[in-house]
Amino acid sequence: MTPIRPRGDIVTAFARLRRAAALTAVAAATVVSLTACAFAPSGSDAGAAPASEGALQTVTAGKLTIATGEPAFSPWVENDDPASGEGFEAAVADAVATKLGFSKDDVVWVRSTFDSAIAPGAKDWDLNLQQFSITEQRKQAVDFSSPYYTTTQAIVSTGSSPAASATTVAELKNIPVGVMSATTSYQVAADQLGTGNLSVFNSNDDAVAALQAGQVDAIVVDLPTAFYLAGAVLDDGKVVGQLPDSSAGGDELAFVLPKGSALTTPVTEAVDALREDGTLDELQQKWLGGTDAAPLLK
Repeated sequence: MTPIRPRGDIVTAFARLRRAAALTAVAAATVVSLTACAFAPSGSDAGAAPASEGALQTVTAGKLTIATGEPAFSPWVENDDPASGEGFEAAVADAVATKLGFSKDDVVWVRSTFDSAIAPGAKDWDLNLQQFSITEQRKQAVDFSSPYYTTTQAIVSTGSSPAASATTVAELKNIPVGVMSATTSYQVAADQLGTGNLSVFNSNDDAVAALQAGQVDAIVVDLPTAFYLAGAVLDDGKVVGQLPDSSAGGDELAFVLPKGSALTTPVTEAVDALREDGTLDELQQKWLGGTDAAPLLK
């Protein structure tokens, strides 16, 4: 038979039980906290600023960091100044940022190379746009928004080049042609012209320099860039024509985001909304107008 405790002992026992329960609760909370840390987001979200309630998760809290190439060319970005909002991609980025709820002062522009942007791994930006075309291979390493523009690839030359009078793809197959590596321009050029006469460069700048130096007779770039190079960069420049594209509808350009980004869906929804309300068409007409003038090479 258990002896009956005096009342004072019973009070002391209950006090001890309460202290033990409190210590247990603290230990449980500590375990939960450590568990949460152990399963914190990693990969592309590592180091990302935590989003407050209702806010988007970005690399810097309250800011949207957008990357583009260096330099960035017209008509995509005017005067290599994306923050101005001048140029097709700069204007599209501004419109998307507004749809996402960011003011102009809260948009931070940075620069990246083309290749590093589509490589696997963590990024120090939220969005990147520099004429990235959507491909299944690239989707293995990064996310894409829905496309904001569909273009084709074109041949650019000078009036004195043997390529200037070409009207068919066959006429270009024995002419030295330059193209930037790891781009859709290269893929289309290799598909249509073969690789035997292709000279591959690290950038469009290098390809243009080779054309100016007479090392190649023509270069392959996207159609809007072709018009810019022919009209503003090259002496006696000429858009020879558009290359047929094996992918139906041409080359779809989209924002690149880190793989698994929490922003992929909101950015896609913003681009879709801008397409539906006519904004993308208006910006295309303003900055890329007249791009139907190049004939299709047969």
